[in-house]
Amino acid sequence: TRAQQNETLLDIARRFSIGQMEIIRLNQDLDRWLIKKDQVITLPNKRILPDSPHFGITLNIAEYRMYYYPEDATKVYSFAHGVGRQDWKTPLGRTTVQKKVKDPVWRPPESIRREHAANGDPLPEVVPAGIHNPLGAYALYLNLPGDYRIHGTDIDKIFGIGMQITHGCVRMYPEDIDQLYHLVDTGTPVYIVKQPIKVGWLDNVLYVEAHPDLEGEETTLEQRRANALALIQKANNNQLPEINQAALTEALEKQTGNPTPIYERILSPEDIANEESSV
Repeated sequence: TRAQQNETLLDIARRFSIGQMEIIRLNQDLDRWLIKKDQVITLPNKRILPDSPHFGITLNIAEYRMYYYPEDATKVYSFAHGVGRQDWKTPLGRTTVQKKVKDPVWRPPESIRREHAANGDPLPEVVPAGIHNPLGAYALYLNLPGDYRIHGTDIDKIFGIGMQITHGCVRMYPEDIDQLYHLVDTGTPVYIVKQPIKVGWLDNVLYVEAHPDLEGEETTLEQRRANALALIQKANNNQLPEINQAALTEALEKQTGNPTPIYERILSPEDIANEESSV
């Protein structure tokens, strides 16, 4: 896309429902704070789905992005989100949407109030609903100990979407949580995963997608390669194909989050005939 005016990279991210880290990784040569009118910005147009059930909500905290699979539709909804800081990690595992609340009131836990007080920013015991409420206009409460939620945001932290910035909850753009809130029901399963490397097929081409480590974590290139090769083998009927090693290395080094083709499966006439007969 091209910038409509002089603006920031974060303005463009908001317009296309992209998180801050995602758009920065794809535009590493640009100044996030000054994008000039008509300057070209790279946007993602493909994503590999996480390795999780294609039903309900999957939060892949490694890429700051969630996926919602409706029960009776083939469309997949995808939204950017913020996740927990290094010292307030978002928990992994399966849970469900316990309840839905419009215009939630926030009662900060004592631990968060102590942190804010120590930083000279004391919090009240109760933060009423409104534009300065960190929960935003909608909240999906998860069936987890500790009051974890998928929620909106206040106007002061709008550009924290797509970053490791929360106290463990999952924060979304206001327009995105509005849409998700009205799509899901209570009881919807929620899978919270951490998959910095994903692989997937499209039209007999195998792609790999790599994202950087979260804060406080550090993997080597060889560790990422071992992880990627295990996933590639799993995706190819437990056989490791003759992949493009240079393309794989570049994807694992740059970690832009952009799907990279690494192998093309050439079908024999017999394979093609079998596929056509199964349609």
